[in-house]
This record gives sequence, C-alpha cells and structure tokens, in this order.
Amino acid sequence: MNRVTAPGRGRLGSPNTGVLVTGGGSGIGRQTAIALAEVGRPVAIWDIDAGGAEETAALCRDLHGTPASWSVVDVADTAALEIAVPRAAAEIGTLGGFVHAAGVAGAAPVDLIDDEVWDATLNVNLRAAVMIGRLLLGPFRQAGPGSAIVLISSIEGLFGSSFLTAYCASKGGVIAVMRSMADRFAAEGFRVNAVCPGAVDTPMLAPAFELPGFRDQLEERTPLKRVSTPDEIARPIRFLLSEEASFITGATLTVDGGLTSVTAV
Repeated sequence: MNRVTAPGRGRLGSPNTGVLVTGGGSGIGRQTAIALAEVGRPVAIWDIDAGGAEETAALCRDLHGTPASWSVVDVADTAALEIAVPRAAAEIGTLGGFVHAAGVAGAAPVDLIDDEVWDATLNVNLRAAVMIGRLLLGPFRQAGPGSAIVLISSIEGLFGSSFLTAYCASKGGVIAVMRSMADRFAAEGFRVNAVCPGAVDTPMLAPAFELPGFRDQLEERTPLKRVSTPDEIARPIRFLLSEEASFITGATLTVDGGLTSVTAV
C-alpha cells in the first residue's frame, strides 16, 4: 500500500507554493486570490477580462506584497490551457494549489436551452476543471505532497432549479469530478475538495438581485437572513488549501448561511 507522509514528517506543497485561480478578475475568484496573498501565497490569476485580472494582481501585490501574475485565458480552450499552465508556473514559481472559480450561469430552462448555452456552461464550469487538473499534475509533483485543489460548485449542484438546467448539471458534475480526482490523486498526497456557495453578492448574481423582491425573499429564507460576501467564500477556500485541512479530501463544504439546511434552493 502506498503511504503518504503526514504533516510535519515530510515536505508539503502548501502553504508556500503558488496557487492558480481561474475567474480571478472578480467575485469569489478575486477575493480568493487576495485572501491567499494575505498569507503570503503567490497567485496566478486567469480571467477572460484583462482589466479585472490585472486589477486583482495589482491588489495582491499592493495590499500584501505577494507575487502575482495575470493572464487572459479562456478556460474552455484546451490548447490555450496547455500553454497557460506552464507559463503560470514559470511566472510565480512552483504551483501547489488550484482554485477553479471561473463560471458562467447559462440561465435557461430545459425546454428553451440550446446547444450553445449547454456547451458553453459545461465547458467552462466542468470540463475546464478536469483539463486544468490534469495539466497541473506535473507542477504538483514538483511541489510535492500537500498540493491541493478546490473546485467551486454551488448549492445548485445539490438541488435542482428549473431555470438553471445547464448550471445545475455542471455544478453537480463538479462534485462528482472532485470525488473522482480526490481518489485518483490521494496516493500522491494531493487533496481535492469542493465548495458549494449559496447566494453571493457577485457580478454573476447582480441581474437576479435587480429583480423586484428577489433579494428580500432569498434573505428571508436564509437562516442568517442575508447573502454572503465573496470574502466569506474565499476564507473557507483558503482553509481547504492550507495545512490546516491536511486530512480533508473528497469533501463538499456548503457555505450558504444555512439555506440548504432548512429548504431547497
């Protein structure tokens, strides 16, 4: 049986190695990058929004003096990923962490969805997590045991929503993929977990919050009576990447203010 050295008895990839953060130009991805920079972890920020990615990198450097690079990367483009992963490793040193925060909503009910919306949603939210995870095996082996991945799922990955067919499929798939990756990578000491946020005050949800009564109804149904800030999702992600979570893998952490403990989405 393969044995992985426990913390304190061998070299661990975290917490000193760099972390790749997709979707780092705004929302949860941006706050995750900043939270990691706060504890001294270099970050490579990817986004399709050049301005957002560059601003996040600047915040990491200016606020915390931490090395941070940024790149415009379409995570649905496998050929681009094959170039971007080695480049990220070269820019910030060893890569021992990965957060897949890039995502699209793909809002459409099953009777109105088309191929384009379905493919775009699954490619960004789910397929990219697998392709990037595969490409990171080399850098993780250089970083050593302790390297870790956090995939961003959603409470919609746990429950259905009639207007989010593709999104629910992609986020449910993220949980299934996370479990498969966790099992496959465990022998090398690499951990893989997922975080399922509830309603978060991000650009993705901004259009829904503009609908009359939507935010008030959601907050009333949530035991903590509010939606979360991106930072409240970023801190649990940072924890799962750290040595504090050294025996946690294959787990799904729900961060939703108690919403799914009392009701479906």
